[in-house]
Formats: sequence, structure tokens, C-alpha cells
Amino acid sequence: MAVPNAVVNQRGSERLRFGHPWIRVQSDPGAIVRVSDERGRFLGSAFYSDRSQITLRFVSRADVPIDRAFFTERLRAAARYRQQVVDDTDCFRLFYGEADQIPALIVDRYGDYLSIQTLSQTADREKPLLVEILQELFAPKGIIERNDPRVRLLEGLEQKVSVLAGTVPEKIIARENGIQFQYDLFHGQKTGSFLDQRENHRAARQFASGDVLDCFCFGGGFSLTLASAATHVEGVDMSAAAIITARENQTLNGLLQVEFREANIFDLLKKYDEIDRQFDMVILDPPAFAKNRDSLPAAVRGYKEINLRAIKILKPGGYLVTCSCSHHLPEAAFLELIADAATDAKRAITIVERRTQALDHPILLTMPETYYLKCMILRILD
Repeated sequence: MAVPNAVVNQRGSERLRFGHPWIRVQSDPGAIVRVSDERGRFLGSAFYSDRSQITLRFVSRADVPIDRAFFTERLRAAARYRQQVVDDTDCFRLFYGEADQIPALIVDRYGDYLSIQTLSQTADREKPLLVEILQELFAPKGIIERNDPRVRLLEGLEQKVSVLAGTVPEKIIARENGIQFQYDLFHGQKTGSFLDQRENHRAARQFASGDVLDCFCFGGGFSLTLASAATHVEGVDMSAAAIITARENQTLNGLLQVEFREANIFDLLKKYDEIDRQFDMVILDPPAFAKNRDSLPAAVRGYKEINLRAIKILKPGGYLVTCSCSHHLPEAAFLELIADAATDAKRAITIVERRTQALDHPILLTMPETYYLKCMILRILD
């Protein structure tokens, strides 16, 4: 079958030359197109959408067929990389869209099950083929599509959750860093849960001791991973559902030194500051405060407030593990607001580690959109 052609202007050609895989152009909805510049020179092959502002998502710069063999090799290459970077874990990101060179495709592994998202017209059209390949390569017991993100509406695609192959139970248990967690692939966050903090959970354990306060604890990832190194861990979240899940995960692992409770983090940090409650480690892992550029000023104020309160309730020599998953807040700005908070708290603070998302969420150097998670481990000097 003939492959549609798309022509990009000089600006689009320069954008591709500098490595960014997104360009705007016109062609047939959901097609895989051959892209050339205004002089007819081949630039690559791309997924096309007639609804999104991102009309072209480049899948290859080589002049090769984008077929079953192509997709199979890309998935195999992603799996080989995960074998190198994932250990003591059977829940992780198996495929990360543009960073693994199939745009708009997310595949997460939870033990014997796969959860996928196809977030563009072309990825969704190729979904039956991709599911077949996933079954052949990984033999999962079941594959579920978590195609309920709102971004699909921008592509003219419906939001839906359904089992695509095999069977998927309502809840499954899988390991992260040797700790057992329960996952709901039908209703949980993202494809079932957040998998990008796994290595940061482990890193925090290295510095944990004494009393630990884990704010925005969600299902207990930080709390339960570092519990063995602490005397007492207090995990707090404002979501009642999150606290129920965290307690169930605690029971799975028999970790008695952890206490989970529901509370508003801003109010709690203010209260602990007022009564001079002190901790050896405070963890801040909030949801994205900045959903878009317009919300960034308010987000910066929110991030600064919780970091200021956390710094004030840390003992000398204590550790602050502070995170931001807001793509619109760059690392430099995040560090600046933490520095401002430390200055306002009149405390000296040093950077122990500057971390990002787990290695199974690779960052494409020429695509800043793939770098979103910042995790800083800092030490209070006095």
C-alpha cells in the first residue's frame, strides 16, 4: 500500500535537525507518512494526526518500512535496556513513547500483566498489531488498555479502559525494590500507579534514620521502602483512598514502624512548625502543582511554602527529600525556590543528590518534554 507523503517547511526541517520529534503539517488522519522538505529531501517517517496541535510525531529518520518487524525491534530494544537498568522489581515502565522511539505509546509492566496507553491517532490505529507483538515477546497473562487520559480527547479519540488480551484481575501484587505493592490496573493512577519514583525510593532509604515524615505518601512508596532504616515513619496524604491502599501495602509487608493517616499537608506542616515537632527526614512528593504555564506562579508559591515548612521542622543533620513532577517547573527554578525557602528559614542546606525519574523512564536529550521529575536530596547543616 502506498505511503502518504508530507512536506514540511524550513522551520519544521530545522526543528527536526535539532532532534525534536514533533512537527506541524497536514496529511491523512492517523497515517504513517513519509516526510520530506520543500526540496524533496527525505527527512523521515512520522505518525500523523489531524486533530492534535502536534501533527507529526517522528518515528524514524531512516528510510525503512514502518511495519511489524520495525515495531518488534523497537519493543525488543526497549526490553533489552530495561534488563540492564531494572532490578529487584517486577513493576516498571517497559516502553516510554518518544524516548523509546514509538511516539505516544506507553507500556508498563506489573508482574505478569501489561498496561498500555496509545495516546495518538496513529498509535491507537496500530494498537491491534502492537498488542500482538507484546503477546509474542512477553507472554503476559493479560493486557489492559488504560486509555482514559484527557490527552486522547485532543486527538479525537475516546477515553476508555478495557482488557485487550487474556484476563486482568481487579487487583494484582507486584514487587518494587523487594517491597510488595498492590495495584489496581483498572482504576489506579496513570496505567495503574506511579512507577517513576522507584529509584528515588531506594536512594532515600540510604539516608533515612530516626523519625521520618512522608508527605503526599500516596500508596506508601517512600514510607515502606525506607521503613527498615527508620525508627518511625509517618505517612500522610489528603486522599482517604490513598491511605487505605498504603495501609493494605503495609499489611502485605508486615512493617509495624509505619503509621499512615489522612491530613491536609499544608495544614499539618504548619502545625508541626508551630509546635516545634522535629524529624530526621521529611519527604515531599506532591502531585504536579503546575499543570500548565499559566499555573506556574501559584505552583512556585505552593512548592516554596511546603519546602519552607519542611526545612524548619528538620533536625540539624536531617535530610529533605523534595520532588516536583511539574514539567513546566525546570530544575533550575526548583532549586532556586528551595534556596529561597532555606534562606527564609535561616538554615544552611547542602545538595546531597540531584535526581530525576527512574532509568526506565529515559529522557530524550533533544525533547525536554520527556524530563519532568526532579528529586533533590538535601541535608540541613544547622
